[in-house]
Amino acid sequence: MKKKQKKMLVRILIAAVMLIALHFIPVTGLLRMLLYLAAYLIIGYDILRKAGKGILNGQVFDENFLMAIATIGAIALAIYEKSGDYNEAIAVMLFYQIGELFQSYAVGKSRKNISALMDIRPDYANIEHDGVLEQVDPDEVAIGSIIIVQPGEKVPIDGIIQEGASSLNTSALTGESLPREAEAGDEVISGCINMTGVLKIRTTKDFGESTVSRILQLVEESSSRKSKSENFISKFARVYTPAVCMAALLLAIAPPLFHLLMGAEAGWADWLYRALIFLVISCPCALVISIPLSFFAGIGGAGKEGILIKGSNYMETLSRTKIVVFDKTGTLTQGVFEVNGIHHSSMEEARLLEYAALAECASSHPISKSLQRAYGQEIDRTRVTDIEEISGHGLTAKVDGHIVAAGNLKLMKRLDIPCEDCHSVGTIIHVAVDNAYAGHIVISDIEKPQSKEAVAALKKAGVERTVMLTGDSRRVAGKTAADLGIDEVHSELLPADKVTEVEKLLKTRTGNGKLAFVGDGINDAPVLSRADIGIAMGAMGSDAAIEAADVVLMDDDPMKIAKGIKISRKCLSIVYQNIAFALVIKFACLGLGAIGIANMWFAIFADVGVMVIAVLNAIRALRVHNL
Repeated sequence: MKKKQKKMLVRILIAAVMLIALHFIPVTGLLRMLLYLAAYLIIGYDILRKAGKGILNGQVFDENFLMAIATIGAIALAIYEKSGDYNEAIAVMLFYQIGELFQSYAVGKSRKNISALMDIRPDYANIEHDGVLEQVDPDEVAIGSIIIVQPGEKVPIDGIIQEGASSLNTSALTGESLPREAEAGDEVISGCINMTGVLKIRTTKDFGESTVSRILQLVEESSSRKSKSENFISKFARVYTPAVCMAALLLAIAPPLFHLLMGAEAGWADWLYRALIFLVISCPCALVISIPLSFFAGIGGAGKEGILIKGSNYMETLSRTKIVVFDKTGTLTQGVFEVNGIHHSSMEEARLLEYAALAECASSHPISKSLQRAYGQEIDRTRVTDIEEISGHGLTAKVDGHIVAAGNLKLMKRLDIPCEDCHSVGTIIHVAVDNAYAGHIVISDIEKPQSKEAVAALKKAGVERTVMLTGDSRRVAGKTAADLGIDEVHSELLPADKVTEVEKLLKTRTGNGKLAFVGDGINDAPVLSRADIGIAMGAMGSDAAIEAADVVLMDDDPMKIAKGIKISRKCLSIVYQNIAFALVIKFACLGLGAIGIANMWFAIFADVGVMVIAVLNAIRALRVHNL
């Protein structure tokens, strides 16, 4: 419990003790009124101050104003009637503050999951100078610098391990409790905790562009992106509060005036009391507090599971997902390609592989990396010139003065080079040297072990259609789709074709159903932006994909897609429950208050009781582990 919350608890206890004591102590007259006023000010001075500030700033109609007017009116009525009954006014303020304390505690509890992400922010980076470690601000570390990370320290900046081996705790980033083993040559991302060995890491990004900075930025921005439900409640409160204030004023004035006109007794005190009860009941706290809290808790719960949802608006969209479209490489497959064969080679296979690896030396594509690994020798880039990448086709380059073309069937057709078809299943890299066909290389990708289960989980979660878009050949794409149980597949697509296909799929949506696209590569960024909701693989995904996406999976596990949908649906279900519950109870109690059935104690339940129940329900959005 925070200092502010402890202070509030003390005030509540003091006011409660005074209220009970004054009930039994035989004090009358002015002293009784002053003692009750003291108890009232102890528990309610901050509400009165906020109401006063709101009036001065032109923001009159809020819950503080309603509470202030209602309780001051109740005290004034007790003085007017000389009843000495100030209990109701103090009780209203007391229980309202109890509700506020409860709400504050609930927000704090849900914030813990998000603040756990904030804990990944590194405080310093270690730079070695003359054998002595110097702690510097991570912002001051340039790309290519060597930093030292000791056991127990956070990795401050993304980089590649140069020396050392260790276990890394990635739970704050991915939600995965099992440590990850890392050694020289492995990429590491900032925010991980080094558990065992000392690591020397060469930084590959500035601190501002590193994983930890991007995550923190996304988390900080998530609260600013409000859902339709939140916007509705904000607009509702702005209209509702002045309306109930006018209704209360009419309730206090109109019936007594009507009675006077009819020649009956006005009953000013009775109708004023009803108006005050009406004001207490009308306070929209349950809606204003519980709806944002529900979304906040849902985003926090998802973050704990390694699913970063960038705002409550995306949470709402995700809950309505009916079509899920996948990229293949790196999303459903591991993106780990291996050379499985060289066919129809007109030269030595090693020579063909050398030409292909050198031509692809400037590319970071997984296929290019696999060719370089299969070549197994140091790449001498001085041997390569005039590299030209042709999107969706492959590339051409000069290797030792020879023109080398390496790519798919489309590239060969584009260059008008006859080539041999391959009956093997996999990605086929056709190679031509000096405009003559030299053979092709078969490369296979490995499916992620969770992919098949992930597709099945999506269908179980109510997703009506699963689609795969890929630039791979029809045969490779068809086999992958059949293995994983995907409903529909579109192959041999250029990056622009993926956008076109998604736009076609968007037109096939029915009702409120939404389309989600899941991708990881830089070429997926346009599609991620075009879809109703874009989901990016955060661990291996490109910066562009992560920036364009609305949801980021921090551990690249496709199983998290179905989990994210389930979390969002649970969150939205809680939101709708709270809206329905609060409005039904609120309007029913307002009616009872207006006709004189409800008293001030009933009003307290209608306000604070409904708020507490709604907040308790909102906290359920945090429990997502077993979904």
